[in-house]
Parts: sequence; structure tokens; C-alpha cells
Amino acid sequence: MTTKPKVRKYSWRRNNQAEGSAEARADAISRIRNATQGQAPVDEAQPGKQLDDIKREGLTGRQLRIARRLAQKHGLAATSDYDAVRLLRKKGIDPFQRTNLLDLAAAKPSTQSDDKGPNDKVSIKLPQAVGAKKTNLPGPELSPAERRNLEIGEIQKDIARRRQRKLFALFARLAVFVFLPTFVVGFYFYRIATPMYASDSEFLILQADGGPGSVGGLLAGTQFATTQDSISVQSFLESKEALLLLDRDAGFSEVFKQDWIDPIQRLAPDATLEDAYKLFKRMITIGYDPTEGVIRMEVAAPDAQTATEFSERLISYSENRVNALSGKKREDQMRDALESFEAAQEARKEAQEELIELQLQGAVLDPENVIASLRSRINEIEVLVQDKELELAALLDNLRPNKAKVDGVQADIARLEKVLEELNAEMQDASDGENSLARLSVRIQIAQADLTTRDMMLQTAMQQMEATRSEANRQVRYLTVSVNPIPSQEPSYPRKFENTILAFLLFAGIYLMISLTASVLREQVSS
Repeated sequence: MTTKPKVRKYSWRRNNQAEGSAEARADAISRIRNATQGQAPVDEAQPGKQLDDIKREGLTGRQLRIARRLAQKHGLAATSDYDAVRLLRKKGIDPFQRTNLLDLAAAKPSTQSDDKGPNDKVSIKLPQAVGAKKTNLPGPELSPAERRNLEIGEIQKDIARRRQRKLFALFARLAVFVFLPTFVVGFYFYRIATPMYASDSEFLILQADGGPGSVGGLLAGTQFATTQDSISVQSFLESKEALLLLDRDAGFSEVFKQDWIDPIQRLAPDATLEDAYKLFKRMITIGYDPTEGVIRMEVAAPDAQTATEFSERLISYSENRVNALSGKKREDQMRDALESFEAAQEARKEAQEELIELQLQGAVLDPENVIASLRSRINEIEVLVQDKELELAALLDNLRPNKAKVDGVQADIARLEKVLEELNAEMQDASDGENSLARLSVRIQIAQADLTTRDMMLQTAMQQMEATRSEANRQVRYLTVSVNPIPSQEPSYPRKFENTILAFLLFAGIYLMISLTASVLREQVSS
């Protein structure tokens, strides 16, 4: 586009030169006529001056080429285009006359004139291509500015041609490595891929509330108390064990072995466990949110009801696993407490049996009470004896004591002393010997103290067991479903447009990386 205005400007300049040299052409034509009438031109002996006059006429390149052809036709040996014009005019031929141009266009090939005789009319020959060994005639002389503009135009055309070739090669590579694979992927997603129905569900694992008075209740039901259990359940749902359970109860592999499922998502009839597990991980999407403690699960299947059934069964497997984990924790925590409580019970039982055996060894069941009774009786007799002695002393203080009363009081004192001697003897028998009531009483007291201690230990063990049981109950985890799986009415997969755009970006990124790598390697090799 940059060369066209220059061409028009150049043509306009040539036209102006042609119009401005009309007088020079008229002068040349008059000289030709004089030559044809036998009059010699004035400046015939000055060919250099004639060439300068012809150059000042402003002849175009087309006119000079026509003159060169006419000179070749008439057998004139011209050294240049301007010299051809001079020789033609010298011979009396106007190279720019219309009749000469028509004769030149209607001339026959030069091969037909070779058979003519010397008297035959010479046929008109068209200009032939100049061979490699022949010298080309000089073209029109251009000014330095015009030559520079012409060279710049050629360079620009060459650059444009190279840009077109590079753009064509770039589009060809993009079509092969980016557009064609993207088209294949899009065709698969839009025409071949089997629709998959997804069933979404959400559930979380909570800890039992230990009550407002317990320290453990502060973290109950939060993610800080159930994070490990949630991660464990998530790992279980993504394991081969869950696949085996689902395959046993719901026939996961058989569902995806049906013929109407596309080949990429369909399991082969002889598919192994590893193949089924790869498909299982693609169809089951599980995510755990640690900020809320919620496990989100998405199950895809060729049928909406099947997807819902798969999701419900996986939730039931998770609930059983949580219960199993909680039961194991409770058993581990209660084992030591139960063993301690049972040991305390056994020790108390032994202490109680020993006390009963000691009580059965004597004549009485309670030697301590017997001894205490004897002591109380002896005390009472001693008090009565002292009272009688005081009464006797009071009677004897009279100048004339009543003999009957004195004798009666003395007789009472004697009887009381005799009873006191018997009680002391009985007390003495109870306190002396290996089988005495005192020794038996001491042993019984020791057995009772041991039994009391065992009772306290049993009570402590019972309290510890209750505390452990309460703590174990607070450690119980249970799974609660916040969003139940519901059959979907429209297929969720494949996501045709998103997957196609993702494939395009992926192929474009791979092509860009390979292109950059190749460019860097090429630059390193060339340097």
C-alpha cells in the first residue's frame, strides 16, 4: 500500500514531462521529415547532443521499450534505449507512431522469415527473450530517491510475504496441536460421553455433650474434638474397603459394566479391582471443611436413583465406622477402671468373710458387747457397795445403832461384794487366754477396721469408675446427616462447555511451553 502513491506520483511526473517536451518531439519529427526529403539534419554529426535532446523529451519506460523493439526489428544496433530512438528517427521511422506500433504487434515470428529470399518482403519480428549470454539493454534511469523508494517497497513486500508464510505456519501448528485436539475433546463431551447424575450430601461427626459442669463439654461437638475422626472417616470412604462393601451390597462394578455407557467410563467385563478402584475415585468426591467440621460427599452414577443409593450406603458405612471407633475408645478407657473396681470388691469380700469367721469362733457373736456389759454391771455393783458402806457408816455413827438395820446393811454389802467377785472373775476369764473375749474382740476390731478400709477403697473405685464412664460417654462420637442425598433430575456431568474450555487452555499451555522450549534451545544452538 505504501508503493502505490509513489507509482501514481511517478506516472504523473512522467506525464508532465511528456507534456512539457511536446515541442522537443515536434522538433524531432520535423527533422525526421527533412531527413526523408533528403535534407540532412543540422546536428547529424553530434549524436551526443541528440541523445541529450531525446532524454529531455521525458519519454516513458514503455515508449523506450517500444523503441528498442522497433530497433531490433529493423536490425539497428542500438547501445541504449535512447540510442534506439535516435537511430529510428535517423532512419526516418517515428517509433511512437500508431501505424508502427500496429505493425510491431502484428509481426510474425522470426523463424518464418528465414526461408524468404532477398527479394521477399521482410517479416516483422516480435522481440524475443534475451539469453543469459546476451547483454541486456539498459532500462530507464531512475533518480536515487525513486530507486530507494523502489528498494524499500521490495523489502516491504518481502517482509509481508515472510509474515504471511509465518502466520500460515503458525495457524497450521495451532490447528494441529490445539484446535483439532480441542475439537475432538468437545465432540466427545457433547456427543459421546454418557450423562452422569450426581447426588450431594453433607454430614458431620459430633461429640457427646458432657454437661455444662464438665471441662470436656467445652470442646464437645466442635472441630477441635472431632477432626481426627472426620479425617479417618474421609480416608475410609476413599479406600478399597468402602469399594468392596459398596460392590457387595449395591453392585458398583456391575452398574458401570453396562453396554450403553461410553467406552471411557465403562468398566471392561474382566476388569480388576484396581480398574474399579480408579473409576470409584473418579465417581466419589469427598471434601472435609476443617473450619466447620462438615464432610461433603458427591456420588456420580449413570442413574439418579443409583447415585442416591450409593450415597446412602456410604453414609451408613461411615456411621458404623464411627460407632466402632467410639466403642473401642470406651472399652480402652473403661478397662482399667473396671479392673480396679473388681479388685476392690474382691478385697472387701475377703475382709468381710474374715470378720464373720472371727465372730463365729467365740460363744457370743459380739465379745466386745459382752465385755462392755460386764464392765457396766461391775460398775453398778461397785456403786451399790459404796452406797451400802456409806449407809452402814451412817448407822454406826449413832450412839445406839439399830442392830437389825446394821446387820441388814452388812448382809447387803456382803452379797454385793460376792456378786462383784463373781463378775471380776468372769471378766478375768474373758481377758486371759488365747480364746479370751478380749483377744477375740481385738481381732474383730482389726477385721472391722480392715473391712471399713476396704469399703472406702471400694467406694473410691466406684467413684473412679463412674467418672471414667462419664468421661467415656463424653468421648462418644456420633454421625449426623445435615443434607440427605436426593435424586437429581438433570445430569451433572459431563460439564461440556467448561471441560472443552479447560481442554483448550490445557492444549494451548502445552503448545506454548513446547514452543518456548524449542525457541530457547534453537537460540542456544545458534549462538
